[in-house]
Amino acid sequence: MAERSFVEEVKKLRLGAGEVFSGEGILAVTKALLESGVAYVAGYQGSPISHLMDVLADAQDILGDHGIRFENSASEATAAASLAASVNYPLRGAVTFKATVGTNVASDALANLASGGVMGGALIIVGEDYGEGSSIMQERSHAFAMKSQIWLLDPRPNLTCIVKAVKDGFDLSEASNTPVMLQLRIRACHVHGQFIASDNKRSAFTIKDALENPARDVNRIVLPPASFLHEREKIHQRWPAAVEFIESRGLNECFAGETHDIGIAVQGGSYNTVMRALERLGLADVYGESKIPLYVMNVAYPLIDSEWERFCADKRAVLVIEEGQPNFVEQNAGAILRQRGVAVALHGKDVLPLAGEYSTATVMKGLRAFFEQYGVLERQPAPRKVIPVLALPASPGTPEAAQPTADALPALDENVHARPPGFCTGCPERPIFTAMKLLEREIGPHHVSADIGCHLFSILPPFNLGATTMGYGLGSASAAALNAPAARRAISVMGDGGFWHNGLTSGIANAVFNKSDNLTVVVDNSYTSATGGQDILSSTALNPTRSTGHEIEEAVRGVGVKWVRTVRRTYDLKAMKATLKEALTTATKGPKVLIAQSECMLNKQRREKPKQRKAIAAGERVVRERFGVDSDTCTGDHSCIRLSGCPSLSIKANPDPLRTDPVATVLDSCVGCGLCGEVSHAAVLCPSFYRAQIISNPSRTDKLRQRVRDMVIGWLQRRGAQRRARYAF
Repeated sequence: MAERSFVEEVKKLRLGAGEVFSGEGILAVTKALLESGVAYVAGYQGSPISHLMDVLADAQDILGDHGIRFENSASEATAAASLAASVNYPLRGAVTFKATVGTNVASDALANLASGGVMGGALIIVGEDYGEGSSIMQERSHAFAMKSQIWLLDPRPNLTCIVKAVKDGFDLSEASNTPVMLQLRIRACHVHGQFIASDNKRSAFTIKDALENPARDVNRIVLPPASFLHEREKIHQRWPAAVEFIESRGLNECFAGETHDIGIAVQGGSYNTVMRALERLGLADVYGESKIPLYVMNVAYPLIDSEWERFCADKRAVLVIEEGQPNFVEQNAGAILRQRGVAVALHGKDVLPLAGEYSTATVMKGLRAFFEQYGVLERQPAPRKVIPVLALPASPGTPEAAQPTADALPALDENVHARPPGFCTGCPERPIFTAMKLLEREIGPHHVSADIGCHLFSILPPFNLGATTMGYGLGSASAAALNAPAARRAISVMGDGGFWHNGLTSGIANAVFNKSDNLTVVVDNSYTSATGGQDILSSTALNPTRSTGHEIEEAVRGVGVKWVRTVRRTYDLKAMKATLKEALTTATKGPKVLIAQSECMLNKQRREKPKQRKAIAAGERVVRERFGVDSDTCTGDHSCIRLSGCPSLSIKANPDPLRTDPVATVLDSCVGCGLCGEVSHAAVLCPSFYRAQIISNPSRTDKLRQRVRDMVIGWLQRRGAQRRARYAF
């Protein structure tokens, strides 16, 4: 069950020439692939291109009509390796994955592909999520493109430019026999707009043709002496061919302005941000007309020497706006201009931050500093900064001149509580780590190696578990070195998505081969919850185009693990705790695997809530469960919160005027998973939790049962009141 369905939107992919296509960036990319005559597409989901994979999955009928092979690959390496079909055959292929982490996984395949070169167009669509929207290490794909000499496109974030970049990318790849990387920022993936569609094309040479007419060229295989030939080809043939194509096709853009002696060079992906900053400075209008000349690099690599020379020849200074570090473009441009004798002052990281996302406010600050230096804007007097009244109140009668000043406002974290990410309400992974914390009280702390996925949140409060994370599916491998005769075993955690991506071989099989004695916990949600709920081998859903239902336990036993346990319901805290304890204390040697199964609650609620609303509207009887806390019984200890961390568990004022400690309470966001009640019993805390049933459209029996309950409870309440009245003074 994917996070989002595009069944209706993909119908637009059938639009023909001259029709207006309206939609999201990822839909535009898919349409551009169809219009480019692509023969095969593969990829691995991950933000911000998860939905691109979902679009492709929902568009399989259309892809099939055009003879396009689509694969939801086991990993980014699998996807990248599939581009080998373009090495010997004139087949256009595209793959997609997430930013640097995906590129890192695919690096071996991409390096070999770039070395031997391609005959058909090979396009790598990378979801670049650098900055505040990223969930990974702050790196960029630019370095990898330079290292392997893969041309890097970074189009302006509007649908027309994105579609053009896809088509140009295939043409550039074929013209230079080199794979091309198309970098799509977060905002580009999800931008909405319009473009004029063209007809979809079928590949002139099909996969069937390739299978029936096999071809091979030893010079395309990365083996000496061919590998030495590849390096010469890159420099003397492919690079010049790429430069000529980029220049002749005009992939980069120059926009003239009113001023002539200064200019701005910007990568295409940052164009919208720069235009917004210029507009706020009064140097551009809302229609995109800039008073400052702009050189927009829709091709971030390679840089075109002649274009840089022409743009900078008549200028005093040029500002290079390049997000992230190192400043590859600025350094390269500086070398080009120096070699060509262009005496222009090149600015960049001297007025802009060395690292971090370039938001509009950040770019505005850098632009203002640059423009003030060259007289485009008048220098603004430094604002007088006064400490806020709430931070340091002035004494009555203190003259204004004596008011204290400060260099900066108080840091935000001094006034605003931190809000670290955490598990969703009812998340089935929370009881796994609750059980670990409870077990920690009995047998002590253990080293825990974490993995990529929602379970990574266990590193944060209230669990504070997890010491490292090395990559997707590498949780078990992260604990490989910590394997020696000792009083305690290391624990590693990975999800089912990471297990099938990389963990089975890099983690579990490696543990078997090296006779590890550690424990690996595999969190089985039935799909890759972290990337949007896409189906995988062990998914329980029946997928008409995929083979599912393959048990993780069978795969684990298949590579040689003897000690395997499966907990079918993670919310059974006693069973989870007991199984963990057995794994960590058993005398049995060898790797141990615990498979913890329960469906992702977020996806479950996305599926169940619409059904419930529909049933209630139709007048059907619907029963929902939720938990609550008896305020009279709650002691205010709050151990339940410390051992759960559920967002629906909170506190409220104590109704007893004689007690000042706030009591626990369950908010309306409760989904009735039952963990809080399980915690109260497993941890031997208190009996204050209760389970209630909320019945919509109750039956006659329900109403009668409720009347009887009200009568009995009312009688008991009156009896208690009378008894208390006897002892009243």
